[in-house]
Amino acid sequence: MSATATSSHPRAELIRFIVNGLVATAVHFVVLTVNLKVLGFGSAGLANLVAAVFGITTSFLGSRFYVFAGSAQQAWMPQVVKFSGLYAVAAVLHGLVLWAWTDRLGLDYRIGFVIATGMQVSLSYLGNKFLVFKS
Repeated sequence: MSATATSSHPRAELIRFIVNGLVATAVHFVVLTVNLKVLGFGSAGLANLVAAVFGITTSFLGSRFYVFAGSAQQAWMPQVVKFSGLYAVAAVLHGLVLWAWTDRLGLDYRIGFVIATGMQVSLSYLGNKFLVFKS
């Protein structure tokens, strides 16, 4: 990778984080679609669970080797454990925000989803930068 691609400039890193997230989301969606349309999964939930594993794996690898490339020399297992924990916390937070916004306050779920997703993306970036892939 070139020095430009591994630049630690905050804006460049944030752009790489966004690109990585879009790629991981695309992988998740493609695998979900293949599971349902090609492999004939009878359950969208199960198809999505399998697809999520591919998307999360893509996100981890992209974060380790592209977004926070300086951390690629570190042991990978502690990163996997921290990454998994971070994403579990982010998923729970997302669900709690949506529950509070929609179920408790009776507000539009779409706005709640956007708010929860913004919080999740922010937590993910900061957690990855300062906890999981710190170099």
